Amino acid sequence: MITWIIGLSGSGKTTVGKELFITTKHLHPNTVLIDGDEIREVFKHNRGNTPYSIEGRRQNAERIQALCRWLDNQGINVVCCILSIFEESREWNRENYSDYFEVLVDTPIDILKTRRDMYGRAERGEASNVVGIDIPFPHPKSPDLVIDGSGSGNTPEQNAALILEHIKERLI
Repeated sequence: MITWIIGLSGSGKTTVGKELFITTKHLHPNTVLIDGDEIREVFKHNRGNTPYSIEGRRQNAERIQALCRWLDNQGINVVCCILSIFEESREWNRENYSDYFEVLVDTPIDILKTRRDMYGRAERGEASNVVGIDIPFPHPKSPDLVIDGSGSGNTPEQNAALILEHIKERLI
């Protein structure tokens, strides 16, 4: 099973994903965590501005999708935290993974600006290729679950428990 956690940078997707991973791994040891930023680092695809262009982001997304499919084919559960800006990628996921659950961590941009300086720098023209500012972030058309990432709702642990409640019967 692939649990695909989507959100803008600073939304809390990795924090929730790590909590979900810890809980799921305890129940199902055949579970791994994949984080988009960590995959960039592993493949040395995090240097300069080019990796953060649309094409660089597509390359990283395709790499992560292939890795998830490889793990899925081996019966390994994956908690994947990724921006996921390409609707066609999410459609591909639904068609090609044995089981797929999509979660949107929805966080208003004004809150994200308080968490990450990159948004302000992009608005001032000091940075480019920032998703949510100069690269669009198309919200998923039909996520399986939307959680509040504003910080005024559930804690990351509560959000992870909420996701687990939805997927626990589906885990391998």
